[in-house]
Amino acid sequence: MNRWAQVDHPVQDEILKRWSPYVFSERAVSAADVRSLFEAARWAASSYNEQPWRYIVASKEQADEFPRVLSCLMEANQPWAQHAPVLAIAVIMLRFSRNDKPNKAAFHDLGLASASLTFEATARGLNVHQMIGIIPEKARELFGIPEGAEAVTALAIGYPGDPQQAEEKYRQRDEWPRTRRPLNEFVFSGTWGQASPLLRE
Repeated sequence: MNRWAQVDHPVQDEILKRWSPYVFSERAVSAADVRSLFEAARWAASSYNEQPWRYIVASKEQADEFPRVLSCLMEANQPWAQHAPVLAIAVIMLRFSRNDKPNKAAFHDLGLASASLTFEATARGLNVHQMIGIIPEKARELFGIPEGAEAVTALAIGYPGDPQQAEEKYRQRDEWPRTRRPLNEFVFSGTWGQASPLLRE
């Protein structure tokens, strides 16, 4: 199923092809691919090169670890996420190691790291579905996440599955039209809400 974005201006193929499915194939993701995804995350930009992201990851081959990660997802996410071959919990360090001051960029930088991971995954024919629906305190308890760190999101990683083989509600979600706001609704100049003249062709 082709889920490529219908863009108004040229972008790289990885941006066109990136999307967040609910339906995953049972096909395993190789350990080599997993390492490359997190290598991509490793080289994301961050404020003062703090690299405040941490990930707790498990594949289905890890029969003890995978259910623990799955149990940290909100109940609504578990039925579909359980079919992804790899799950991860994304964590941020809330303070700078250099001076112990609050790192206001930590959420932003985690987003950059996970985006880098996602585009590397897309280039390899994989999909990543990120979700905010997790239980942070359960993750803290199960994995010993220390004070000063916070579980923020989770990622389901795998190859796209066949929506026709999935429950109706997940099939419908994976077949919904993909839409985005036009540029003039979020790229401004001069004053808030005024579309930038750079958008004119």
